[in-house]
Amino acid sequence: MWMRAIQIAFVYVGTVVGAGFATGKEIVQFFTQYGAIGTVMIAGSGGLFIFFGTRLMVMANRLQARSYEQFNAYLFGKMSAVVNLFMFVVLFSVTSVMLSGAGAVFEEQLHMPAHVGLLFTMLLAFVTMLFGLNGILSVNMVVVPLMIIFSLSIALINESDIVWTKPPLAAFFSPFAYVAFNLAMAQVVLVPLATEVKDERAIRLGGWLGGILLMFILFSSHFALSLLPNLPSYSIPMAEVVKRSLTSFYGLYVVIIYGEIFTSFIAGVFGLHRKLALFSQTPIFVLIVLLLMMYAFSLVGYHALLTVLYPLFGYVSIIFIFLLFYRKMPS
Repeated sequence: MWMRAIQIAFVYVGTVVGAGFATGKEIVQFFTQYGAIGTVMIAGSGGLFIFFGTRLMVMANRLQARSYEQFNAYLFGKMSAVVNLFMFVVLFSVTSVMLSGAGAVFEEQLHMPAHVGLLFTMLLAFVTMLFGLNGILSVNMVVVPLMIIFSLSIALINESDIVWTKPPLAAFFSPFAYVAFNLAMAQVVLVPLATEVKDERAIRLGGWLGGILLMFILFSSHFALSLLPNLPSYSIPMAEVVKRSLTSFYGLYVVIIYGEIFTSFIAGVFGLHRKLALFSQTPIFVLIVLLLMMYAFSLVGYHALLTVLYPLFGYVSIIFIFLLFYRKMPS
């Protein structure tokens, strides 16, 4: 049971920790910019990740929902067709953000053309998708433990002195918007994963472990980022933190940041491909077309996509976790 729970937790973390999370940009936007109150908001987010992530997976398991469309049909009822169309658009947009984030890593940290990063990521995703859900599981089992180790290192090395200031009203809404957005996106992988697991105890334990790990990574990143001057000027602020405090491991950490972006990217590709492949007898052709379309959309730019899409879809996704709480748990 424990091994299965750990696998679930790592997939949970890997799916949520995407371009904005792993690079620190998302953490700054939702928490660190608010100063010390952001620390309190992160604690709240951790509790929400534990509760709603576990509830989502248990509910999916009991429904035996094999896709996010089936899961949303239970949550939204007659409105599910509209919601699923909206989710498809959101998922495509956000997955393109992940691809754009991969390009930003190559451009800003490796000083290589962004197009090289985009094409490399697309090729790697294509190979991973050939193995389906097992491919996603394998990638997360490698990347997530490394991310946890580095987060622990950052937390131990950096001593933060966060200033208490009067936060705007939006700060108190951040945990709900942040968790709602991430879970609405993560369901494309968490729903089919939970359905394949037979042991509900493992699902519950995996949800708790995943939520706790997400909170821990958020805390360590938040404290480290609070020391960095001119936060808004960086597309990848966490890389700058590591460059200053863990210089000898900087190259490895850039690889880990890329890995975390990639885990969220393939999660989105998995959900979109599973949907589109139903309309074609050649799934590989669908996958190639999907990746090319994401490539075109990602050229809008990582920073612009992240700052506009993430807050917008975060607030819209509030209704998702409200219904996740409101709907009766299937027996």
